[in-house]
Amino acid sequence: MFQLFGKGDKTAAAVAETKASAAGRVMAWSSQGRVAWTSRDTVSLTQAGFTGNPIGFRAVKLIAEAAASVPLNLQDAERRYDTHPVISLLSRPNGGQGRAELLEALFGQLLLTGNAYLEAVGDEGLPVELHVLRSDRVRLVPGSDGWPVAYEYSVSGRKHRFDVQGGLSPVCHIKSFHPQDDHYGFSPIQAAASAIDVHNAASGWSKALLDNAARPSGAIVYKGADAQSQLSQDQYDRLLNEMETHHQGARNAGRPMLLEGGLDWKPMGFSPSDMEFQKTKEAAAREIAIAFGVPPMLLGIPGDATYANYQEANRAFYRLTVLPLATRVTSAIADWLSDFTGEQVELRPDLDQIPALSIERDAQWRRVSDASFLTSAEKRNLLGLPSLEVGDEG
Repeated sequence: MFQLFGKGDKTAAAVAETKASAAGRVMAWSSQGRVAWTSRDTVSLTQAGFTGNPIGFRAVKLIAEAAASVPLNLQDAERRYDTHPVISLLSRPNGGQGRAELLEALFGQLLLTGNAYLEAVGDEGLPVELHVLRSDRVRLVPGSDGWPVAYEYSVSGRKHRFDVQGGLSPVCHIKSFHPQDDHYGFSPIQAAASAIDVHNAASGWSKALLDNAARPSGAIVYKGADAQSQLSQDQYDRLLNEMETHHQGARNAGRPMLLEGGLDWKPMGFSPSDMEFQKTKEAAAREIAIAFGVPPMLLGIPGDATYANYQEANRAFYRLTVLPLATRVTSAIADWLSDFTGEQVELRPDLDQIPALSIERDAQWRRVSDASFLTSAEKRNLLGLPSLEVGDEG
């Protein structure tokens, strides 16, 4: 509240003013040197952590490509199928994508946003085509009971609504676990957001170092006679021209410098704080890799000795990251497609065709085969096989 005085009026009139902004009371004054963090919305995090960060980009590509290339088996409780309408649909999900391209886009959306949406195209029965929807364009519409009743897809100012009718949804929504959200998932890139900001800031600092010569290789110090410590303008211009002509550029690399009287060369290098800055960048890169579940050794990050060799790191990568992700997503897709067909089938990774797990699978097959106290059906169940062999009649 403040007072306004009329012009030439001796009486003060009290006027009450109401703030226009409801958020005005919680606004904070900005100050110099304040830490600037990337916004935590999906678009900003994707730009900072994927399109603008090599570690995040490579981690997402590595996981998505590996998970999309995992061989899949379609089976039910009795048999494994060589040919099936679901297999044909996944082999050619739409006119512009094959199975690997579709699944890579689906896994990429899940890693970057915590949510993945798959659209079914068709009128009745099994869908004719499958399409991956951009997660940042999809909004879930909850009903009065909290369950989704529709999905809205917004692009270029237009919205398309996918209604969930009778429990049959035209959109398969796959989400990561989020402890504080009922409808949307939590992505690894959100957990690594602070490390991504640190890594990007360190890269920007290194770029500025190169552009602005923030740390020169050395300095020429002038010690003149008669307490004169400053070059004349002609001397300065001549020295600068000599440096640019005879001592800069690739063709002059290694050429000795001839200094006249009063000039002395003082070499300069990185300070200990500059070296610690590089270690901070490496630590941030390691945190990004850990958030995504990629062993730092696979990304070429130095200083990581968790695994004895690359083969062990690759095996752990498949066991701890790729297979759990591929199993969860393919199971969700199989359950969703089963709603259309009325036939319950399972999609699961074929572990015997993954080279990184060949040693483990050989040992498991050997142990199960040598177990004489197990029946044939029990052995097949332990190996993840259906009760009937391929080609057997039920």
